[in-house]
Amino acid sequence: MREASTGAERELPSSGSSGSSGARTRGAADGSGQDALPAAQQELLRRAIRLERWTLAAVALGVLLVGALAGQSQSMKAAWMEDSLSLLPPLAFLIAARRIRRRPTPEHPYGHHRSIGMAHMVASVALLGMGAFLVIDSATTLLSRERAPVGITVIAGHAMWTGWLMILVMALTTIGPVILGRKKAKLAEPLHDKVLYADADMNKADWQSALATIVGVLGIGIGWWWADAVCALLISASIIHDGVKNLRGAVRGLADARARTYDDSASHPLTREVVSVAEREAWVREAAARVRDEGHVFHVELFVVPAEGTPAELARLCEDLRERIRDIDWKLHDIVVAPVTEIPAAQVGGTA
Repeated sequence: MREASTGAERELPSSGSSGSSGARTRGAADGSGQDALPAAQQELLRRAIRLERWTLAAVALGVLLVGALAGQSQSMKAAWMEDSLSLLPPLAFLIAARRIRRRPTPEHPYGHHRSIGMAHMVASVALLGMGAFLVIDSATTLLSRERAPVGITVIAGHAMWTGWLMILVMALTTIGPVILGRKKAKLAEPLHDKVLYADADMNKADWQSALATIVGVLGIGIGWWWADAVCALLISASIIHDGVKNLRGAVRGLADARARTYDDSASHPLTREVVSVAEREAWVREAAARVRDEGHVFHVELFVVPAEGTPAELARLCEDLRERIRDIDWKLHDIVVAPVTEIPAAQVGGTA
């Protein structure tokens, strides 16, 4: 048991230590996913919801403007596709934030925390798929040596190269992603919200791709026909990179891999802290924990071995019951018997 506690199980990450700030509602296990958050995190969640609504408005406006001026420019079309794709993470976040307000029921005894993980998966798959499409589309254009025309438009009786309008629109579309992305990135860690982090990452890709698009349009203006398609490929590569990174994290979370930090960069230290707290108890000889990411919160299974001299009646009874349950059917494989003083309300009637 001691080896298990120092291996992968003990390294399972859980939500950040920032989640300890504030006080959760008593009986939060029976409440909604929002009730499970401390007061400080609930306020951060409300701020994140407001940011995502502003993001939807800003991105929708950018999609309309870029789409109206895209013409035959490959990099402009790529930027339009990425801007359209940028609508998915905030939409997924807002839907998930609404779903986690639902309370646990006998049909959903664990609540709806994993709506966050499902939203992360949806955004990641769409991001990766569209990135792959843009790579194929841009590479085909480059290999076929197709030249994208950027014509002349007339404004107030004056002829103007359309490229200048494209550049102006792309420059304007960088403002929202820069501001909103930085704000969302600051909220992702204290909320332990991977969808919010993925959206902030998308916003970063948005303004970077907008700059690449400006370079591509300028390339067309000076006769570098290939600059447009090359910049589109660079945009596509950025999308694929973000898609792969986020998809890997989403799959790990939904597959019950050990919990990790909000950016999936490392195992979360809270699992080790849980074990350390248990091992400091005088009656505990050994301890190990399994922690899985449920969205904003973690599910913890803590295994303890009583020290010698500790009354073992309860532990023995729990182990005997665990074995009898295991003998019922082979499908009852992973069983934890946890003594409690009260049955959670969501479990009542759940065996019907």
